[in-house]
Amino acid sequence: MFRHRPLSTSPLGKAFETLELIFHAAVRDLRKSNGNAVLGLLMTIIQSLILVLVMYFLFQILGMRRIAVRGDFLLYVMSGVFMFMTHIKAIGAVSGAEGPASPMMMHGPMNPIISICAAALSTLYQQTLSAAVILFFYHAVFTPITIEDPVGMLGMFLLSWFSGVGIGMVLMAARPWQPELATILTTLLKRVNMVASGKMLLVNNTPPGIRAMFDWNPLFHTIDQSRGFIFLNYAPRYTSVEYPVIIAMVCVMIGLMMEFFTRQHMSASWNKRR
Repeated sequence: MFRHRPLSTSPLGKAFETLELIFHAAVRDLRKSNGNAVLGLLMTIIQSLILVLVMYFLFQILGMRRIAVRGDFLLYVMSGVFMFMTHIKAIGAVSGAEGPASPMMMHGPMNPIISICAAALSTLYQQTLSAAVILFFYHAVFTPITIEDPVGMLGMFLLSWFSGVGIGMVLMAARPWQPELATILTTLLKRVNMVASGKMLLVNNTPPGIRAMFDWNPLFHTIDQSRGFIFLNYAPRYTSVEYPVIIAMVCVMIGLMMEFFTRQHMSASWNKRR
């Protein structure tokens, strides 16, 4: 509909133009939920903080504090909550990204891949800022915290986000074909991860029967591995880094193939019959 004339014909120029487009699309995605950018970021921080406090008091009420790893108990709670929030927010944002039939796709430089990248990056920005603010506030106001391997912890945080992006891409590509089922599956994954993520468990001390119920979940592995990087006295024995990497890569490839196939057949009239 709207023709786009590239500003540069060189590969490097096109790459920078695409990155600029992803940046503006990500900013637009951030501002969709709230017109005030500062208020929107503040609400994200409050959501994470509320979940941290709920989990903390839940551990206290149920007497589950004794199963936590030796070290800062609140840091143990936050390690699970931040990975969980990043994972499910990535699934929700990417699965709900604008598809081939969106009015935004009528603009020449726009395409579904840019929409996916923008949704994924806006979620990563929100959750990273939220985790950094809460950790800094806890460190500065209450008690200094020590993270054994910050780089490894950050890697698990990014892997939690990336695995959520991969799963979200599969759901996004399936949405034009069966929107009701895709919505149900997205909601189901978020609800199941409240328990199956293992954020309330110390995997090394978990019975094999319970461990086998959650072992399929990539988030279960990233949370446990992150605690191995955070705490000096904990070494994960039953989870791995390779498993969530493989699952994420497979989901991304399946999502890209499904999205390419859907783009060739998608029509704006599909939703008119529903």
